[in-house]
Amino acid sequence: MALSIDGLASGLDTTSLINSLMQLEAAPQTLLKRKVSATNGMIAALKGLNTKIAELGTLAKDTAKPAALDLLRTTSSSDKVTATAGRSAAAGETSIVVDQLSARQISLSERISAWPDTALTITVGSADPVTVTAASDSLDDIVTAVNKASAGVSAMKVAAGTDAVTGDPLFRVQFTATDSGTAGAFSIGGTAATVTDIVSAQDAQLRLWAGTAAEQVITSPSNTFTRLLPGVDVTVGEASAAPVTITVQRDDTAIGEAAKKFVDSIAGALAEIAAKSAVTSRTGSNGKPVVGSGPFTGDSGIRAVNQWLVSTATLPVDGVSPSTIGISLTKDGVLEFDEERFAAALEKDPARTTNIVQQLAARVAGAADQASDRFDGLLTTKITGQESLVGQLSNQIDNWDTRLATRRATLERTYAALEVQLSTMNAQSAWLASQVNSLPKMQSAS
Repeated sequence: MALSIDGLASGLDTTSLINSLMQLEAAPQTLLKRKVSATNGMIAALKGLNTKIAELGTLAKDTAKPAALDLLRTTSSSDKVTATAGRSAAAGETSIVVDQLSARQISLSERISAWPDTALTITVGSADPVTVTAASDSLDDIVTAVNKASAGVSAMKVAAGTDAVTGDPLFRVQFTATDSGTAGAFSIGGTAATVTDIVSAQDAQLRLWAGTAAEQVITSPSNTFTRLLPGVDVTVGEASAAPVTITVQRDDTAIGEAAKKFVDSIAGALAEIAAKSAVTSRTGSNGKPVVGSGPFTGDSGIRAVNQWLVSTATLPVDGVSPSTIGISLTKDGVLEFDEERFAAALEKDPARTTNIVQQLAARVAGAADQASDRFDGLLTTKITGQESLVGQLSNQIDNWDTRLATRRATLERTYAALEVQLSTMNAQSAWLASQVNSLPKMQSAS
């Protein structure tokens, strides 16, 4: 702990004096700290931009994939029939007649108070019988054993009144197939109670080209007909003799949304570069203008990234300007997407329009890789370099801490020695004064 030496002999405020001197001594370290703060700000800005461009690169690669913009939508003439188109679907139209829906088998036991035995067998479809053994012949134990067996059938005890003679409560055991369709049909065997089917297992069934020589019956264990058409799944919700028309066609809305998302992602990256490269001016507290700049201002590497994105997104594709399909750069340097112009281009020539978008996406993906590749991307390299610089500056700041501590100790010793010397001189002065005062005074001649 530093010893306070203020004014012991000199009357000087030596602590304030030393602090003022140390501020001058610490000026180089203060500059280093400001440099670290500015560099950390640059690193944060670079990382934010790197993340945004990496996300843009991923989106661009997805957009550039074959058939990425071959988006389709399905319609049905009945709200009881729905169709879903996948990537491999193709535009077209067909009609179906839904004859029946699929059903799970449901069977009920007779009204009983206990099972005739502790065991029963369950046979599902053509599978081998599964023997289920319960802890007792109580209906609760039978139900528990069936449900634990995972034999393709679930069981439930249902109240069914009382015995007319004894007044004891009676129950039925409801057995339900796990799977719908004829493949889930089951039988209950062994020493069992009488079991009656109340819902029979059946497959869903529809017909293509109904009423023609080419009529074809299609069945499904569920109400969904997977890949009824190439890449199209059809789900039915009601049987009807009336034909239902299913249409698969190009989804211009979805294509437009995908193109807009891609362009907006590029515009977002360019906007971030612009915002952090801007030079600002404001009036300071003294009334004079204060000029500020963003972390990217004047950075040649960031200008290169900006140019890569602009050129890859706006240069012609096979001699055709992207502006013809609504992708253009405004006079303010903002990339914009004209939805109406894109929709008109897509309507007029869908193949050319989607091809332009996908070629732009491929170019942008390449530019994004140049900028944000995690190993040798320009931004990645800059971030690594700036982090290394912060490490070096931090080491210099630590060295300055030691140097300044040593300098403060030297100043404190110097001023402490000064106070001691002044104290000694003051003591000597006082002694001499006392000696002079003790000398006999000479009388003057009259």
